[in-house]
Amino acid sequence: MKFTDGYWLMRPGHTAHYAAEVADVRAEEHRLTLYAPVKRVRGRGDTLNSPLLTVECWSPAEGVIGVRTTHHAGAVRPGPEFALPGAEQGVGAVRRDGTVVELASGDLTLRVDTAAPWRLDFTADGRVLTSAGERGTGFVTDAEGRHFMLGQLSLGVGESVYGLGERFTPLVRNGQSVDIWQADGGTSSEQAYKNVPFHLTDRGYGVFVNHPGRVGYEVGSEAVGQVQFSVEDQSLEYFVVHGPTPKRILERYTALTGRPALPPAWALGLWLTTSFTTDYDEATVHRFVDGMAERGIPLSVFHLDCFWMRAYQWCDFEWDADTFPDPVGMLARLKERGLRISAWINPYIAQKSPMFEEGVREGHLVRRPDGSVWQWDLWQPGMALVDFTDPAARAWYTGRLRTLLDQGVDCFKTDFGERIPTDVVWHDGSDPERMHNHYTQLYNRTVFELLREVRGEGEALLFARSATAGGQQYPVHWGGDCESHFNAMAESLRGGLSLGLSGFGFWSHDIGGFEGTPTPTVFTRWVQFGLLSSHSRLHGSTSYRVPWDYGEEAVEVTRAFTLLKHRLAPYLQRAAQQAHATGVPVMRAMVLEFPDDPAVTTLDRQYMLGDDLLVAPVFTDDGTVEYYVPEGPWTNVLTGARITGPRWVRERHEVHTLPLLARPDSVIPLGADDQRPVSVWQDGVELRVHAFADGAERTLAIPDTEGPGEAARFRLRRRGDRLHVTTDSRHPWRLRVGGPDGTLHARPAGTAEADLPYAED
Repeated sequence: MKFTDGYWLMRPGHTAHYAAEVADVRAEEHRLTLYAPVKRVRGRGDTLNSPLLTVECWSPAEGVIGVRTTHHAGAVRPGPEFALPGAEQGVGAVRRDGTVVELASGDLTLRVDTAAPWRLDFTADGRVLTSAGERGTGFVTDAEGRHFMLGQLSLGVGESVYGLGERFTPLVRNGQSVDIWQADGGTSSEQAYKNVPFHLTDRGYGVFVNHPGRVGYEVGSEAVGQVQFSVEDQSLEYFVVHGPTPKRILERYTALTGRPALPPAWALGLWLTTSFTTDYDEATVHRFVDGMAERGIPLSVFHLDCFWMRAYQWCDFEWDADTFPDPVGMLARLKERGLRISAWINPYIAQKSPMFEEGVREGHLVRRPDGSVWQWDLWQPGMALVDFTDPAARAWYTGRLRTLLDQGVDCFKTDFGERIPTDVVWHDGSDPERMHNHYTQLYNRTVFELLREVRGEGEALLFARSATAGGQQYPVHWGGDCESHFNAMAESLRGGLSLGLSGFGFWSHDIGGFEGTPTPTVFTRWVQFGLLSSHSRLHGSTSYRVPWDYGEEAVEVTRAFTLLKHRLAPYLQRAAQQAHATGVPVMRAMVLEFPDDPAVTTLDRQYMLGDDLLVAPVFTDDGTVEYYVPEGPWTNVLTGARITGPRWVRERHEVHTLPLLARPDSVIPLGADDQRPVSVWQDGVELRVHAFADGAERTLAIPDTEGPGEAARFRLRRRGDRLHVTTDSRHPWRLRVGGPDGTLHARPAGTAEADLPYAED
């Protein structure tokens, strides 16, 4: 929210009060409390008739410093609050040196000179990362009596800001006004399904505003040298998170707010859905499954969208008996073909559903202040909202899902969760404004924890649309309702990269676009992009997304890239393990991998898939693509072509290829089995070695198919024209130097060591 009229004036009706100096300080072993008047105090009379801000400073984890500014401390705080599973006690150390007081946590220090005008300096490695200066701490009131707490942190010259959730506007947030407020707004506006009050910059730090309700951001937009964040409240709490690298920032942020669970490896394969409003029954489902098999396109998951239930009755979790007279038998027949099953759900109960009457009677639905059930006709006629703040309502809801799991459903697409009313009363007394964003956390957590309980650790998986801070714990998330054209494809990628920079490790999107029907070219290029994403789902709204509807080339590309993704499964699972362990996403904005290269600052049409693969999707009908290659010799995995950076490249790719480049000194493991995502990956694994420099060394772990462990380990070292390999694997393995036509060396089972010639064309 903007409060000023230009730099000098306030907007009409607005009055600002900013911390001016430190009047007193209470220093404890691990904590500082600063008392800040909003004007300079020259004498005793200046202490009267004027606000005094209380500013508490502490460290919840190494390298993280929290600041809580409070005006009136007696305000009622009914919740909800973000859970901080990584918060610790007794972290950080306070020290004083004359008028200077400091709080240090790891390499991050908060420095305050109590004799100077108000200023909070956050320093690391001998430099100031950011500061809350003259207007950096305070509150604003408006003519309507509303009270806003605000913080401002300085931006350096050329500093770029990222994150704030899955946003579809330009990747660099500078110059943008952002409201952290859940909305069902598609992918083509400033609204977002996944709003996260966390941003990071390319200067070594991130900032998490610990407020679950609406947070207004002015990112170099009201004051161009500041990031301002404000909340309508009497208190504002934020955490400065030190890196120094972007990856380290994400590690620390997700350690505090929760790391992503590790999805099951079977989810890496291709998902196919019925689409939304298309006509389908069991015969349609089997026609799709048969059609994929006949065309040699392996399928891993089949998803049943909304109309597996009866019209007007979503969600009562009852199969439409006219369309699916034998759902248990149908699911069994699909599972006999090796498929997992996903079913669509949402948190609304339509009035026509028998569950509505039951929910009203048992008190499981959200109510208005007058005691009536909240209802409206958008989406489902007369629908109500499940009150997930009530344990009994959660048990009631999950009880219906248990029946579906018993029938053979493996996972759920948890759709919606954004249009949450504020004129309601929650069972646990939560504040409606704060619950608007936070509802999705309760919704997704409820379903995810049920799946974990029933299916076991490592088998729980959602396909969720809405999220907020902490939602990364319950993967996977997808990008929502995009159009079916190249612009929408690019919008989706921007959103996914932004979400990854907000702490989310896994992300997917509707291949081909959701609304409308893509052209064959758009569909084919989106297939390439989708199968080089962490998770891959073909889905549409009013039209099917089976590849043969888009021509023979679409079938060929879908087949080739599905088989490629299966071979890449050990590589992708290793990236998934990294996301689970560190919070660093599988799909990474270039700035995450190359923070010291200024050329990557704004790049949002390409990304790194894991550590070592650069992907530049094609967004044009004629196959033209422009992308940036960082320093060193990169190898196109599909063609073997070598490109040496740093440089910009403009190429034209035929429909079967795109820029998919292996990093210099990389070793990409390719599984031997291209028919399924899960196999004994170390059995016959092919190690693709790319531009391995003389003296280079690399250790490569082949991940276990279950859990975060490893099944085998390879160590490679080049000396001159020889490549020395050692391994603990007892299975046969192969090594190929360079691209797909490079020299291949095969080694039988039990080969623990090999000394191989190294030569690349």
